[in-house]
Amino acid sequence: MSLTVNIRKSYGSFTLDVAFEAGDETLGFLGASGCGKSLTLRCIAGIETPDEGRIVVNDRVFFDSAAGVNLTPQQRKTALLFQNYMLFPNLTVADNIGAGIGREVGKEERARVISEELERFGLRGFGQRYPAQLSGGQQQRVALARMLAARPGILMLDEPFSALDAHLKGVLEQNLVSLFDAYEGTILYVSHDIDESLRFCDRIAVVEAGHIVEMGSGDDLVNRPQSVAGLKLSGCKNAVPVVRTGSHCVHAPRWGVDVRCAQEVAADVACLGVRAFYLERVEGPGENCYRMRVDRTSDSRFERTVLLAFLDRDPKDAAVSFDDNEMSYLHQHLFWRVSKREPEQALPEVGDELWVRIPPDKVYLVGR
Repeated sequence: MSLTVNIRKSYGSFTLDVAFEAGDETLGFLGASGCGKSLTLRCIAGIETPDEGRIVVNDRVFFDSAAGVNLTPQQRKTALLFQNYMLFPNLTVADNIGAGIGREVGKEERARVISEELERFGLRGFGQRYPAQLSGGQQQRVALARMLAARPGILMLDEPFSALDAHLKGVLEQNLVSLFDAYEGTILYVSHDIDESLRFCDRIAVVEAGHIVEMGSGDDLVNRPQSVAGLKLSGCKNAVPVVRTGSHCVHAPRWGVDVRCAQEVAADVACLGVRAFYLERVEGPGENCYRMRVDRTSDSRFERTVLLAFLDRDPKDAAVSFDDNEMSYLHQHLFWRVSKREPEQALPEVGDELWVRIPPDKVYLVGR
């Protein structure tokens, strides 16, 4: 199984320009809304037509602008699952599952395939019900069963959990495990959730403004991000522009401080990142130790997020007040996550002044 995509499509000020290959794997597309993730899948499925380029699935040319090839969505025989599942309300569960099976398939084989998918997704006994009689989780399972029943050349899922609450999402994710285990071929998975992408995808492509800016394993993205977009999408709360001031030192104007780095600083460095849970509380001055003030706190079940202001900013880096620009004001702060599972350690409170260290070996540096 294989997929080769090299396409370009323009919409006024926005241009999708992506090129990638995938094999027998789950390839994730991670990016902010409107970056081109879903458009890429729609071009592969034939719902949208690129301005130019080439799409080949399992050695079959779906689209080739130079050769004048542009197969219809029906000819491409792909499976694209949207957020709302798009079941036919007037068809039974069994008929919905069979909707994608080709007319060339005989009646007995069709019935066997439908029965097999009902069993696979725990829908035995639901075949004669209608979508309105099903829960959201059951509807999703019907949609997944329909995808497999069609025996598509490629599976594509477009943010299938974006509208679900956390509990239901955790339950329904197991349905995808059944789907992925049963399918042999290329699976494309669109998401804006890093944890979701890490759970399901063998590789992840970071998409920004219509371009793939980096691609690699989930471990690469989390521990070795190569772009500003990748750094932020990996969940790094502290990501600020920097300038190189030495072989192992950068200056962060937003914070008004210098930061020492264990790794050598490249000449084209653009951004520094440090994860909020890597910060350390210390007793006083030292390398990468900063005197801070707690400006805000917010609590979740197991941790407290603390917003820290640098008290000894470089005078040349002007501070921005909350009233002048709320977002710029927030970006001047350091986000710190403190575990609430250690009762012997007092949690930071608003107004506290304390010392915090950025470990030099926990700093990420990216250049684009």
